[in-house]
Amino acid sequence: MSTSPLFHPLSLGELTLPQRVVMAPMTRSRTAQPGDVPTPMMAEYYGQRAGAGLIISEATQISPQGKGYSFTPGIYSQAQIDGWKQVTDAVHHNGGRIFLQLWHVGRMSHPSLHADGQPLAPSALAPDAQVWIVGDDGIGRMLDCPVPRALTTDEIHATVEDYRQAALNAMAAGFDGVEIHGGNGYLIDQFLRRSANQRTDAYGGSQANRIRFVTEVTESISDAIGADKVGVRLAPFITQRGMDDSEAIDTILLAAGEFNRIGIAYLHLAEADWDDAPTVSLGFRRDLRAAFSGAIVVAGNYHKASAEALINEGLVDAVAFGRAFIANPDLPFRMQRNLPLADIGDPSTLFGGNHKGYTDYPDYHQQLKQSLI
Repeated sequence: MSTSPLFHPLSLGELTLPQRVVMAPMTRSRTAQPGDVPTPMMAEYYGQRAGAGLIISEATQISPQGKGYSFTPGIYSQAQIDGWKQVTDAVHHNGGRIFLQLWHVGRMSHPSLHADGQPLAPSALAPDAQVWIVGDDGIGRMLDCPVPRALTTDEIHATVEDYRQAALNAMAAGFDGVEIHGGNGYLIDQFLRRSANQRTDAYGGSQANRIRFVTEVTESISDAIGADKVGVRLAPFITQRGMDDSEAIDTILLAAGEFNRIGIAYLHLAEADWDDAPTVSLGFRRDLRAAFSGAIVVAGNYHKASAEALINEGLVDAVAFGRAFIANPDLPFRMQRNLPLADIGDPSTLFGGNHKGYTDYPDYHQQLKQSLI
C-alpha cells in the first residue's frame, strides 16, 4: 500500500476529504433532450467514480443563455434539478462527495443555441474559436463562434443573480458545494482579460474593475449557500480562445485576494495539459499561496509522482485528474496500490453517445475477472 501524501485527509471548508485525488470536471455531453436533463446513465457514471476524494461535475450552464455546446447539462429547471438529484444520490450512496461546476460560456457559443441568435459577452469581440454543435441530422460538428453582443450593466447584474440561483438549485439537488468556472476562456475569464474585455464602465479597464464581476458572483453565491461550500476555477496560463493578456497573472492574484477575503473553500487551477504547455512557475505558486489561505487544487498533465511532489512542497493541497478517471473509475484505488491504469481506447466516445466509453469501463477487480474468462 502506498504512503503517498495523495492519500492523506484534507479539510475543504467544513468538508473532510478522505484523500486528495480529485476527479476533474469533464464535459461528456450525454444529457436527455429536450431540456439538457441529467440522466440515470449519468448517475451510474458518477456513482462509479465516488472513490475520488472529491468529484467536480462537468460544467453545467446556469441559464439557457449560458449554454455553448450541445447536450451539456443545466441547473436552472426543475427537471434538471431532479436529474442531478439522481447523480448526487448515487455518489453519496457510494460514499463520495460532489461539487457542481457552475458555467456560463459567454462568447464561446453559437447562434443556434439562442432564441435571439446572439451569445453575450463583456465586449463585442469574437474568440476565434469553435464549439461542438449537434445539427438536425444528429451529427456533432465544430462550428465557429460569432461576434457576441456586449452585455448591458443590467444584464450583468441579472447574470450574477443567475449564478446565485444556480447555486441554490445545486444545493436543492443534493450537491456538497459548487465550483464557479472562471477559466478556459468562458464568461468570467472573458471579464478578467483585456483581450476579451474592452469595457469602459465599472466592469472594464483597470484590474480592479475586471475582477469586479467574478467578485460579485462569488460574494452572491457565498451569501446564498456559505463560502465554505464554494470553490473557484481559474486558468491563468491558458491563452487559447483569445485569452492572451500580459496582465493575466497579476489580475488573477488580485482576484485571489478577494476570494481569500470572502473565505471560499478552495481555488482550482486549470493548467495546460499538452506536451509543450507553458510551465507554471514556482514564483506564481508561492505568490498564490501567499494571497490565498484556503486549499489549492491543480489539474493538468499530472501523474502520481508529479502530484506527490507538489503536495510535498506545500505548494498545492490536492490534484485533480481528468481523462485517467474515464477509463479507471476506481483511479484512487489503483494509484494507492500502484496498479496499472487502463487507457481510454476509442476517443470518439468522449463526447455524446451512450454507455459505450462512458459507464462500461471496468474497475480493477472486474478487469481481472474479464481477463480470466
